[in-house]
Amino acid sequence: MAAITVNLARHHISMFDIIGDIHGHADELVELLTKLGYSEQSGCFRHPRRRVIFCGDFVDRGPHIPDVVRIARSMAEGKSALAVMGNHEFNALAYNTPDPAAPGRFLRAHSKQNEQQHIQTLRQFTERELAAALDWFRTLPPALDLGNLRVVHACWDPAGIGKINDALSSDGQFTPAFLKRATAPGTPLFEAVECVMKGPELALPDGVTVTDKEGNVRRRIRIRWYDEPAGETWASYGLPAQSFLPMKPVPADAPAVPYSADEPPVFVGHYWLPHAAPAPLRPNIACLDYSVAKFGFLCAYRFDGELSLLADRFVTVPAKDTRP
Repeated sequence: MAAITVNLARHHISMFDIIGDIHGHADELVELLTKLGYSEQSGCFRHPRRRVIFCGDFVDRGPHIPDVVRIARSMAEGKSALAVMGNHEFNALAYNTPDPAAPGRFLRAHSKQNEQQHIQTLRQFTERELAAALDWFRTLPPALDLGNLRVVHACWDPAGIGKINDALSSDGQFTPAFLKRATAPGTPLFEAVECVMKGPELALPDGVTVTDKEGNVRRRIRIRWYDEPAGETWASYGLPAQSFLPMKPVPADAPAVPYSADEPPVFVGHYWLPHAAPAPLRPNIACLDYSVAKFGFLCAYRFDGELSLLADRFVTVPAKDTRP
């Protein structure tokens, strides 16, 4: 099975509003839903003719994480939204799951960097609320294939999605057994999760580093996985592009997962795109992460079944905190 498949005819809806990474920014989420024509009815935001699809990354960083989870979960359980798992939900599950082979340790190390990334979630949830949120995260699929559109957090990798779904079927839905295998570096399941939920990355040339928006120095970059690397340079192949990187060709064996121009539109989050006017990455590919957690904006795309995505279908609201 390549991805979770949803029967649209059964749901009588083919118009969707796909929303990117929220990271605890509930005020912006409510403003965006209202702008899109949703209203709260008995604790659940609804639209008379449309549904939301969330691209994941509900938690970490922002000021109102429990509210974001409550809104998204109520919409999913109320059938007014679908959602896929982001890498931050996966990381939260691993961070809070003890390692059965190493008492006192967890499947995601409680390192200073990992704790700093997850600290706002830990601070804002009570222990009981966090347990309930983790229970909901376990129900989220790694990807959605709705026939005329696809949604995944970082990379549409059919082989990787298949490996994850096969493991979920055999081990149970994000159970400790699944998470143990999925967090073991070098295993096929680990590589699949890394690709699908975090996106392929390419090691930089010796001596070259980049600093991400959280101040972490990295020796690898996220790449435009959907394009072949032939003819690309280090400066052009990053996602987003990094003009200060070398103009030399990237390796021919860069870990691309090319996405054909005749495949259905696919929507992703994850990539912290710059605060510019949103537009499709390609006619059938769109990223909806425009850095709301770093003074950018929360972004949605209003999908009505078109084969070629349109710049005027993006809808945004600015972050409440807009410091440069």
